[in-house]
Amino acid sequence: MTENTQESNTTTPAVAPSASAQTNPQAPRAGFAPRRGAPRGRGGERGGPRREPRAKPEYDQKIIDIRRVTRVASGGRRFSFAVSLVAGDRKGKVGVGTGKGGDTAMAVDKAARSAKKNMITLSLTKSGSIPHEVQKKLGSSVVHLMPAPGKGVVAGSSVRDVIDLAGIKNITAKLRSGTKNKLNNARAAVEALKMLKKPRSYSK
Repeated sequence: MTENTQESNTTTPAVAPSASAQTNPQAPRAGFAPRRGAPRGRGGERGGPRREPRAKPEYDQKIIDIRRVTRVASGGRRFSFAVSLVAGDRKGKVGVGTGKGGDTAMAVDKAARSAKKNMITLSLTKSGSIPHEVQKKLGSSVVHLMPAPGKGVVAGSSVRDVIDLAGIKNITAKLRSGTKNKLNNARAAVEALKMLKKPRSYSK
């Protein structure tokens, strides 16, 4: 009888829940640490300042050609990329550049820097067209540019990209050669635009 009474006396009594736990069911339980970090808002976004939008680049770019170049070395083949692009501000400045790199991002960056270095400023009329006809032959490409009031931009191939990024309006471009080399056509268009003279006061 004495042993049973001693065992009953040594047992610990049950602990009643605290008053805070009864009044606030969302309170953290004992032995559990709250999760670190700011609470998530709607859509899974964490609280805090929002990121600022990216600044608009100074010049617009258009890739006209991208090729994978293979070079055979003693250890095997090595691959790189060659990119040709046109850059312009659509306000009378345009340029063509090329670049090579181990990946496309590096090649595009080099081509953009080359285009900015070779950029030209055009002499346009008040309506945004060219003041007179010009024709230029570069390599196997022959480009003929003509003002066309009220007709918009009539051009094709990479010549249209050069015209759009230069901001020229009401112009007709003709390729007088059969080549499909986009880089040569774009360079011929830029060389033809270099031949433009300053428009006279009576030019439309």
